[in-house]
Amino acid sequence: MTRLLMFCWLTTLTACAGPQATETRAAGASDDDRVLTVGFLLLEGVYNSELAAPFDVFHHTVFHTQPGMRVLTIGRTRRPIRSFEGLTITPDTDLAHAPHLDILVIPSAEHNMDSDLEDSRLLKWLKQRGQQAGYLLSVCDGAFLLAEAGLLDGHQCTTFPGDLEAFRQRYPHLEVIQDVSFVADGNTITGAGGALSYDPALYLAEVLYGNEVARGIGKGLVLDWNVQQVRHHITPPDSRKRLP
Repeated sequence: MTRLLMFCWLTTLTACAGPQATETRAAGASDDDRVLTVGFLLLEGVYNSELAAPFDVFHHTVFHTQPGMRVLTIGRTRRPIRSFEGLTITPDTDLAHAPHLDILVIPSAEHNMDSDLEDSRLLKWLKQRGQQAGYLLSVCDGAFLLAEAGLLDGHQCTTFPGDLEAFRQRYPHLEVIQDVSFVADGNTITGAGGALSYDPALYLAEVLYGNEVARGIGKGLVLDWNVQQVRHHITPPDSRKRLP
C-alpha cells in the first residue's frame, strides 16, 4: 500500500472510529518504506513552544519506527530568524527550494494575525503546498495562516483560546471548536498551542504509526500519551461542512 493511499484510508478510519482504531494498524505502517517529509514553516517571531513541541515529536519517530520522518524548517529565505523568546534559528531551506512535503506544520509566530496575513507570496506558497500535502497541522495562531489561504474552508478547526473570538470575526464562515487541545478534521489538524502543542503531533504520529509508537515517543518526552485523556474533537466524515 502506498503512503498516499494510506493517507486516504487513515483519514476515513480515524474520523469514523477515533484514534483507538490505530491500535490495529501499526504493522501496516511499514508497508511503504518511503520516508515522510515534514516541513515546519519558520517565520520571524515564531514561538518556541509551538515550534519545538511538534518538532520533537516528529523527529523522535526515528527512534520508534523505521523509517521515521524527515523533519526540516522552511523560512521565507535562508537568513536566520529570531524566535519570539530570542532564539536565533537558521532555516534548512526557503520557500522557493522546499521539497515535496507529506506533512506541513504551521507553528504560531508573532505576526500571524497581522503582517503575515498580508504577505501574498507566503499565502500563495502556503495554499499550493497545503493542497499538495498529505496532512496539515497548525498550532496556536498558525490557524490564521491556514484560514487566510483557504485551507480550512469546509473544516472544523480551533486556535489559541485567547484569539478564538478574533478568529471567528475574521473567518465567520468557519466552524470553530473551543475548549479543546486540538481538532482533527480529515487531513487537517489544528491545535490550541502552548504546553498543549505536543498533543496534535502525538495524535498524528498515532494515526500514521500506531498507538505503540505514539506512546513510545511520549515516554521519551516524559509524557504519558493517551488521546482519550486529552480534550479533543474529531470530525466524523458525514458531519463535515461541504463547500458550495
